[in-house]
Amino acid sequence: MPRFNLKVAAVVIPAALLLAACGGTNSADGASSAPAASSSEIRIDGSSTVAPLAAAAGELFKAENPSVNVSVGTSGTGGGFKKFCAGETDISNASRSIKDEEAAECAAAGIEFTEIVVANDALTIVVNKENDWATCLTVDELKKMWEPAAEGTVTSWSQIRAGFPDVPLDLYGAGTDSGTFDYFTKAINGEEGASRTDYNPTEDDNVTVQGVEGAKGALGYFGLSYFEENMDKLTAVEVDGGAGCVAPSIDTAQAGTYAPLSRPLFIYVSNAAAARAEVLAFAEYFVANDDAITTKALFVPLSADQKTSAQTAVAGLK
Repeated sequence: MPRFNLKVAAVVIPAALLLAACGGTNSADGASSAPAASSSEIRIDGSSTVAPLAAAAGELFKAENPSVNVSVGTSGTGGGFKKFCAGETDISNASRSIKDEEAAECAAAGIEFTEIVVANDALTIVVNKENDWATCLTVDELKKMWEPAAEGTVTSWSQIRAGFPDVPLDLYGAGTDSGTFDYFTKAINGEEGASRTDYNPTEDDNVTVQGVEGAKGALGYFGLSYFEENMDKLTAVEVDGGAGCVAPSIDTAQAGTYAPLSRPLFIYVSNAAAARAEVLAFAEYFVANDDAITTKALFVPLSADQKTSAQTAVAGLK
C-alpha cells in the first residue's frame, strides 16, 4: 500500500463547513464545533487500486473531523460489491462500473446507491529492472502473453517477439474478483474475464511488486500510483495501442493517448448510509477536494466534464 504524508494545507474546503455538514453546531463566537457524538466510522472496501485514493481522502477528512474514522479494505472490486450489497459497507471502491448482476444483487437487498467518478488511472505494465529488452510492447504482444490460448504454451520471452531472449515469462496480475482484472482482460484480450489462468493472481498489488522485482523475466500490471511508489524497484513498459509507444503518466492518461489502458475510477455510496451526516460530508469532501486528493495519492485528476458529473452525483445524495 502506498504511503501517505498528507498535509492539511491541501484541504480547500473550510473546516467549519465540513464540521457543520457532520452535524456540528455553532458556538457563541460563531465558530463551528465538532459533532458531540462519540467516534463514528465510515466503512469502505473494494478495489485495491482505488484504496490509496480513499485512504488519502480519509486522512485529510479525519484531520478536519477527528471524531470520524475512515476504514479502507481491499477485497477487490467484485469482493467489495459483495460486501456493499450485503449492507456491510457504506462506500465501495471500484476500478470499473458496477455489473448488471451486481446491481441486481444490491436491488434485491434493498441497497440503493450513487456512482461517483473520483479519479483516472493509467493501468501500468511493469517488468524487472534487469529487463532491458521489453521497453515497449504492442497490444498484440500483450495479448500473446495473456490470452487463454497462451496457457501452458507461451512460457518464454523469445515467443513474444523475434530477438527477445529465451528467459522464462513469469506473469503477475490481478485476481478474478478485481475490477483491474476485468478491465485489463477486456482491453488486451478483447473479452472481459478471458485470460490464461497459469499466472500469479493477487488482490494485493504489493505481491506483484515483490514478484516482478524478484524474477528477471517477470511482468505484471497494476495502477499507476503503485508503480510511482515502487519505481526504484520496477520499470514501466511503454504500450503501443496502434499510434506508437506511449508511457503511462498523468498527462498521457488525461489526454487519452495512453491507450487502451487509461480508465476512470469510482466510489459507490450507499444512499441509506449517506443519510448519516458523516458519510454525506465525506462524499462531498472527496469530490470538492478531488484535485488535492488525487495529487497527493499520485492519481490522475478528473477532467472538467468529469468534475461536473461528480458534483451532480454527490449533490443528489442530499
